[in-house]
Amino acid sequence: MNSLNRCIVHLDLDTFFVSVERLINRDLIGKPVIIGGTSDRGVVASCSYEARQFGVHSAMPMKMARILCDHAIVVRGDTDQYSKYSKMVTEVISERAPVYEKASIDEHYLDITGMDRFFGNLKWSQELRQKIIHETGLPISFGISINKTVSKIATGEAKPNGLLQVPYQGIHPFMDPLSIKKIPMIGNKTYQLLRSMGISTINTLRHVPVEMMDRVMGKNGIVIWKKSNGIDQTPVQQYSERKSISTERTFENDTIDIYMLKNILIGMVEKIAFQLRKKQKLTSCITVKIRYSNFDTHTLQRHIPYTAFDHILLDMALELFKKLYTRRMLIRLIGVKFSSLVNGSQQLNMFEDTPEMTNLYQAMDGIRLRFGDKSVRRAAGMHALKEVMP
Repeated sequence: MNSLNRCIVHLDLDTFFVSVERLINRDLIGKPVIIGGTSDRGVVASCSYEARQFGVHSAMPMKMARILCDHAIVVRGDTDQYSKYSKMVTEVISERAPVYEKASIDEHYLDITGMDRFFGNLKWSQELRQKIIHETGLPISFGISINKTVSKIATGEAKPNGLLQVPYQGIHPFMDPLSIKKIPMIGNKTYQLLRSMGISTINTLRHVPVEMMDRVMGKNGIVIWKKSNGIDQTPVQQYSERKSISTERTFENDTIDIYMLKNILIGMVEKIAFQLRKKQKLTSCITVKIRYSNFDTHTLQRHIPYTAFDHILLDMALELFKKLYTRRMLIRLIGVKFSSLVNGSQQLNMFEDTPEMTNLYQAMDGIRLRFGDKSVRRAAGMHALKEVMP
C-alpha cells in the first residue's frame, strides 16, 4: 500500500478527566475546573478550557493554579471512573474499526485505509465520533490524514470537540504556519534548543538541512525533521487486551514457605512495575499464577484502574495470592502478569494531596536507570532476591 494512500484517524478525548467529572456533576459545566490533589502541595493533573484561560496547565503546583484562577473548582481525581469511561470508548471503537491502537487512556489511532471503497472515510469517522459521543457523553476530537503525525496535529487544531481532515496535498499549507511545539516528540528542552537555532515554525524547521538536524540532535533530529515534512511511516499497532508483561519463578525444591513466597511475589511486582514505568506504560489488569507440586496450575486476575505504581499493584497481587493459595500444598511455581497495557505517564496519580510519592518513584527509578534495576529495592524484595539467586 502506497503510504500516500493511507488513511489514519487520530482521536483524543477533550480534557478527559474534566469531561468525566462533568458527566457525574453537571454543575461543573461551563465553570473553571481543576483536577488534582486538593491541598496547596498537590499538582494539577488536568484542567478545563475555562481554567486554561487564566494560565493554569497540567503539572502546575496546585497552589499556583489557585492563585491564577482563585474561583476555580478543584476536584480530586477518580481513577476508577476515568478507567471505566476510557474502556467504554475503546469498546465502541473496537466494534467498528478494522485496526485500532489505544495509545493512552484518552487517545486512539485508527487505520481505515481502503474503507473509502465502501464508505467515505470522513463520513465514516464522523459517524464513529457521533456514536462515541452518544454512548459515552464525552466530547471528542478527530484528525484524519495519511499518517499518525499529521492526524495527531490535526486533532490538536480541531479541538475542542471538532474534526479536521488534512489531505496529502494540503499537509504543508496546514502545518507550515504552526509552532514547532505542535510536533509530537518536541518537549520543552527540544523546543528551547530549536528556538536557540532561530526555528519557531514548522515551515522553518522543514527547510533546515537534514544533515544539520543529524549533527545537532542525532537520530531524533532526523525523525523530527521528517515529521516537520509530514513524513511518518509508523504503523497503527493493533491493540490487544493480551498485550502484557510478566515474570515467573520455578523453584528447585517445592515449597510451602508462605513468607518466602510473598516476598518473592513482592520482588516480582517491583521488578516488572519498574519495567512498565521505564516503557511509560500503564496496566489495568493484574494476574497472579501458582503451580502446585502435582502440576495443577491456577490463575486469578483482577481489573484495576490504570497504574504503574508498586504500592498499588503490590496490594492487589498479595490479595490475589491469598485467594489463590487455598490447598496448602507445596508450590512449584509462582508468577505475576500485568496486561491491558496502554501508553501513558502517571498523570493518573497526581490526585494525591502531596507529590512526594511521585517524586519518590522518580528518584528511585532514576537510580535504577543509572546503576541497574537491582540498585534500589524494598526490604522484602531484597529477601526475595536472595532466595531465588543461586
